[in-house]
Amino acid sequence: MVFTTPQFVAFFVLFFGAWLALPRRARKPLLLVGSYLFYGSWNPHFLWLIFGSTLLDFAVGRAVHRSADPRRRKQLVTLSVVGNLGVLAFFKYFDFFVGSAVQGLNALGLDASAPVLEVVLPVGISFYTFQTMSYTIDIYRGQLEPSDDFVDFALYVSFFPQLVAGPIERAKHLLPQLKDLAQNRADWSGLGLIALGAFKKVAIADNMAALVELTYTQPEQAWAPALWIGTYAFAIQIYCDFSGYSDIAVGLGRLMGLDIIQNFRSPYAAAGPSEFWRRWH
Repeated sequence: MVFTTPQFVAFFVLFFGAWLALPRRARKPLLLVGSYLFYGSWNPHFLWLIFGSTLLDFAVGRAVHRSADPRRRKQLVTLSVVGNLGVLAFFKYFDFFVGSAVQGLNALGLDASAPVLEVVLPVGISFYTFQTMSYTIDIYRGQLEPSDDFVDFALYVSFFPQLVAGPIERAKHLLPQLKDLAQNRADWSGLGLIALGAFKKVAIADNMAALVELTYTQPEQAWAPALWIGTYAFAIQIYCDFSGYSDIAVGLGRLMGLDIIQNFRSPYAAAGPSEFWRRWH
């Protein structure tokens, strides 16, 4: 479910209606179920991946905190990093590495073919992978206390407004808010941010995408001014696409009384590359 589709609008209306109607103590289970339903709508087969990553880093975080042995602590955090990055690398780069290996063997005169294995990249895997890893690394560095509630941590990993397109949240910022979820009050300014984000995505980014495609379908036949227009249109497209999704995510969080870090703070107004990077992220 993409944020700007009717399916997501229907999902969120039902979810937020239940959020307002049910007792405050029901918010955590409601949000967890809603987040898993949202993620499962892309491909229910990948629910075990996000649950496995959650279980791994919840256990590793607690074990790292309990251990006083530096070597043991390093082994545990290495398990988290290797486990998470290993899964991410498999789904992102399996086809590339297998294809490269087959080409190399064929170049050597060996008859090789790629195995028939359709590897589909799970939606949002990069975001929640780095988010859970940052949790265990922060505990290892002594910058964070581990969560004592598995549901709170599962919410941190699967929180649906920022699950698919970010922004990546640090545990020390989001976890305390999720822990006190029953006490949060809706910030209705989130509606304005949602509307702004939808406008950026639908009215600007999608229209710029059509112009970019028209320009670069046959760039060798385009006039120089058209190529310049297409280039600037692409810059506007990617900014409004990412910024629009980020605004919607922040707005959804505000409706639940949660403060989500806002990315894309006028990056094209930056004075240099480093400032551009900070503003973009």
